[in-house]
Amino acid sequence: MAKLTVKDLNVRGKRVFVRVDYNVPLDHASGQAVITDATRIEATLPTLRLLRQQGGKLILAAHLGRPKGQREPSMSLRPVADELARRLGSPVGFVEDCIGPQVEQKVSAMQPGEVLLLENVRYYREEEANDPAFAEKLAKVADVYVNDAFGAAHRAHASTEGVARLVARRGGQCAAGLLMELELKFLGEELEQPARPFVVILGGAKVSDKIQVIDRLLEKADALLIGGAMAYTFRLAQGHSTGKSLVEADKTGIAQAALAKAAQRGVKFLLPSDDVVAEPVKTDKVDKKGKPVIDYQNVRVNTSLDCPADAAGLDIGPATVRAYAAEVARAKTILWNGPMGLFEDPRFAEGTFAVARAVADVTQQAAAKSIIGGGDSVKALNKARLGDKVTFMSTGGGASLEFLEGKVLPGVAALSDK
Repeated sequence: MAKLTVKDLNVRGKRVFVRVDYNVPLDHASGQAVITDATRIEATLPTLRLLRQQGGKLILAAHLGRPKGQREPSMSLRPVADELARRLGSPVGFVEDCIGPQVEQKVSAMQPGEVLLLENVRYYREEEANDPAFAEKLAKVADVYVNDAFGAAHRAHASTEGVARLVARRGGQCAAGLLMELELKFLGEELEQPARPFVVILGGAKVSDKIQVIDRLLEKADALLIGGAMAYTFRLAQGHSTGKSLVEADKTGIAQAALAKAAQRGVKFLLPSDDVVAEPVKTDKVDKKGKPVIDYQNVRVNTSLDCPADAAGLDIGPATVRAYAAEVARAKTILWNGPMGLFEDPRFAEGTFAVARAVADVTQQAAAKSIIGGGDSVKALNKARLGDKVTFMSTGGGASLEFLEGKVLPGVAALSDK
């Protein structure tokens, strides 16, 4: 059912509570918090500009990281306020809390067109618990509710669902922002009756993360191209050895069922015919998340469907790239979610970048519709400087997957129907 959007609202002089997704990557190496990718901030600007033009008083709520109910200074949204002000070209107020007298005082002094960013809502455990009392405190400064945070819409949290329900109960309007509207259009409406051939590219680490999407898309797709570590679970299911590759040995039954369904429905199901492998070597280093850093040695192309015992598969190989690019070149609609390999390491990035080039080429040269399903796929396209060469890039990772699975997203369900 179509949802109310910001284009349907009259917000002049009203307090507009806008849930945005400003969960941006920060680098603290210099002693200052530096935003390394402002894509999510940039994506909200059309909604914010429209609401300002309409004379609304904008109160923005967002989360950053996982502070688990603690006031973690490294996850403060203050740097985001500065970056947003720079991109909007006008001041953005900031308040060091998201509820309470300080917030209410700042909001009461706001003029139409002004913007105020609240501090990280996840500084309170009640946010993720969707605590009614906490939602009531957030909603105290809201006449109208707008959700432009598709990336958080799959969570029934206080700021994504609870506040909307309260505003609606009081007779207020709850609408989708322009970004949310685009997400629902491209991941929903555009894929209901896709122009054919419809090619789906799926990568990433785990079959278990994507199996619901695979099952649903097998009902619609003409071809599925599989890459990333999840390809090795399919190889294992077909009786091949996978060496030290990342596999889900307990999910081979799921992989076999997907292959059988594809065959039954006449869907092309392409798996890598070659790959780039390397020998993993433990180091004494840990990454930013405290996980051990693995080094890789003896990088080489493997043309066998069996992975060497001492090696892990880390990217699709050149023959697979050619086969996938040829399939993409015939497509009229493309959905891509998940990289083809460990693209963060230049030695294992070519497969992902080559597929990105193929998707960009068919979009630009043959007017195919290309939809990128969020997460690492978007990072890869931006890294390859091809983000502006595709039709649409989703800002949602988990939200994109759940929506593609056909699940109802709480943050969308809470919005007013047209």
